[in-house]
Amino acid sequence: MSKIDNLLENNRVWAQSMLKDDPHFFERLADGQAPQYLWIGCADSRVPANEILGLLPGEVFVHRNIANLMVHTDLNALSVLEYAVEVLKVKHIIVCGHYGCGGIIAAMHPKHLGLVDNWLQHIIDVQTKYEDSLQALGEDEEKKYNFLCELNVYEQVLNVCRTSVVQKAWKAKQSLTIHGLIYAVSDGLLHELWSPISDIHQIPRRYRLELEKK
Repeated sequence: MSKIDNLLENNRVWAQSMLKDDPHFFERLADGQAPQYLWIGCADSRVPANEILGLLPGEVFVHRNIANLMVHTDLNALSVLEYAVEVLKVKHIIVCGHYGCGGIIAAMHPKHLGLVDNWLQHIIDVQTKYEDSLQALGEDEEKKYNFLCELNVYEQVLNVCRTSVVQKAWKAKQSLTIHGLIYAVSDGLLHELWSPISDIHQIPRRYRLELEKK
């Protein structure tokens, strides 16, 4: 049996187990999705959104990339964000990083890796912004990695808040809260970083856009 055959068999077993617990599960799922959450997370295979949150298919809309970045020129991420906010009407956006992130570690020790170098530059920008705080941690590399993982989540939360999509929703009084979480692969637990942001006035004035209501 090939490896893909193993996966197909796993899928059949999973589908049968879902039907055993709820005979109408897939019928409801086929009718459409109405998730309350958008998850912006890392592409790391150890950080699967649904499983970590204890949610079923259809309950969380997911976008993943290396080091959970929200880059303002990334049309993929922005399209996911727009669809989640304007069509699905999610109420919560979760930016989730994780300790031991390979993208963070690579950015802290830059060398030529290929195309990904351009992507990692966004993390290097975060590192440069907080260089003094990172250096204050001394020679403990693990502490620096972990702190940069946390700082990166904070910066990406701000980046989400700065998008025209989110600010337009807030201007229209749409219920939308942005959260920053971090995941510890070592124990499987999520931790909240900073207070959630649910209003345009909770972000610095220089990051606010002047958007007309339509």
